[in-house]
Amino acid sequence: MSTTAQQHAAEPMGQGTNSFTSPTGLQAIATLKARRRLVIALNVATYLVLAALAWKLAAWNGWTIVDAIMFVCFLLGTPWAVLGFWNALIGLWLLHGAKDPIADVAPYAAAGDAATPLAIRTAVLLTLRNEDPERALKRLSVVRESIDRTGEGEAFSYFILSDTNKADVAAAEEQGVARWREETGAGDRIVYRRRIDNKGFKAGNVRDFCERWGNDYELMLPLDADSLMSGDVIVRMARMMQAHPKLGILQSLVVGMPSSSAFARIFQFGMRHGMRSYTMGQAWWTADCGPFWGHNAFVRIKPFVEDCDLPMLPGKPPLGGHVLSHDQVEATLMRKAGYEVRVLPIEGGSWEENPPTMLDFAQRDVRWCQGNMQYVKLLDYPGLLPMSRFQLLWAILMFVGIPAWTIMIALLPFAALHAQSAPAFPASLAAGLYIAFFAMYLMPKIAGLIDAVLTRGGMAAYGGPLRFFASASIELVFSFLQGAVSTIRTTIFMIGLLFGKSVIWGGQNRDAAGISFMTAVENLWPQTLFGLVVCGALYLISPTVLLWSLPLTAGYILAVPFAMLTASPALGRWMKRAGLCGIPEDFSAPQEIATVQGKA
Repeated sequence: MSTTAQQHAAEPMGQGTNSFTSPTGLQAIATLKARRRLVIALNVATYLVLAALAWKLAAWNGWTIVDAIMFVCFLLGTPWAVLGFWNALIGLWLLHGAKDPIADVAPYAAAGDAATPLAIRTAVLLTLRNEDPERALKRLSVVRESIDRTGEGEAFSYFILSDTNKADVAAAEEQGVARWREETGAGDRIVYRRRIDNKGFKAGNVRDFCERWGNDYELMLPLDADSLMSGDVIVRMARMMQAHPKLGILQSLVVGMPSSSAFARIFQFGMRHGMRSYTMGQAWWTADCGPFWGHNAFVRIKPFVEDCDLPMLPGKPPLGGHVLSHDQVEATLMRKAGYEVRVLPIEGGSWEENPPTMLDFAQRDVRWCQGNMQYVKLLDYPGLLPMSRFQLLWAILMFVGIPAWTIMIALLPFAALHAQSAPAFPASLAAGLYIAFFAMYLMPKIAGLIDAVLTRGGMAAYGGPLRFFASASIELVFSFLQGAVSTIRTTIFMIGLLFGKSVIWGGQNRDAAGISFMTAVENLWPQTLFGLVVCGALYLISPTVLLWSLPLTAGYILAVPFAMLTASPALGRWMKRAGLCGIPEDFSAPQEIATVQGKA
């Protein structure tokens, strides 16, 4: 580690170039600490109130083993919803109550508006492993053309970094790159490299680039096979990085691309309007210790190479060995080295594709689950800032809460049976706690809807008020059904982790082609069986409790038809024609998206 990095690593949380400001010198440490203290106070107070109500409910007729287990599971499953609630509310207040929210949240962004020529070089990286080469290279070529239109094209070079281990795919990659180089005449700025082994997975792929070519570039911009960015946004972010040398990672707000898949359309509609307020609120207090999602982000190469080398985790896989979810670990190490990690909370110009079916989504989710659970072994990593440790803990809690809620639902029949024997059971308290939790759980979506209504032209961007509210209703039902399916899949996988089960990291399916009944049953019978047992027992014990439980339990019983319906190409095409669950790019496509989709 360099002397400068050692000095910054030894400084208190948030300190950088001096004891009063963050490393870029743009925000006062005292201001950031005050924000964090406020967020901690709001979250702790809310959590304690909910815990107290849950305690009162569980202890009403004397404690049982079921009551104790459900109470512990409630404590484990609630923090994520509480934090999301306050992030969304803070973000909504910033968007519609603050005079200049971007100045408050992202003061470095102003440098992107200056017409300053780029004097630093950036390597745009496309990482591949058994992906469709034609599809991925087309996106990269669109990125290059968009950058060239800004007049700053000479500051960027392009690297296709392949970990492909299928001979036919590798041959197609080589042919595609050769054809692209010939067509553009920019062969010296387009480089293809394929590794024979997949050592270190994607993180190892990127590090290999840094070791071979990193000295030639100041910045790198990693892209995934489904990534797309506009040249205007890329150049703006490069100017921010150029103006502020202590910005180590600058993550763009990545949103979904228009899709003809019904599942992806509904999913990314909810993500799109829900992310804006949530991300704004999160960036307000995480500030210089922001997250990194591994793609569509600028990374400063020198500190990345010197200070962000991933540790080898003790023990055997699945939780030991190479770090799988490398991005957040790299963010914490970058901040440890004295550089800021920031999220630019502005949507537009940075896109990715979402999984086209529920089964593809579940497959991606368990990959993230295994990677995030490895963070348990990094919580005591020497030298990390308190905020960075919290980021790792936050990522762990994202998945720990899932089996906790699954256990609570599994125990609902026992709780309902016990409640029937309780004298004057406080049904109003139970209903109030239930509703309060759901209000917090749904707050990012609710805040996103309010934001769209309050923003001039907000609903028009989604196809008008009628389409917007119809789409919001569809997405709300979808989120409950999809959430139920995911909880069982993730819970089963997390149990498997305890016995050494691991995922295989490879190429991803990008296109919806439908799901057959047999495929759905083969993959989703655990969800169906779980739902039939729980709902059947509740029906016999208390039909009223069954009705109240349906937002949580209906998705289990409907898992098979829900998966088949949302994967149906016919439904996707109909929704696209009707403009349902469309995002702004569906109704006004930027040139980059129009080109990728063959409309320009």
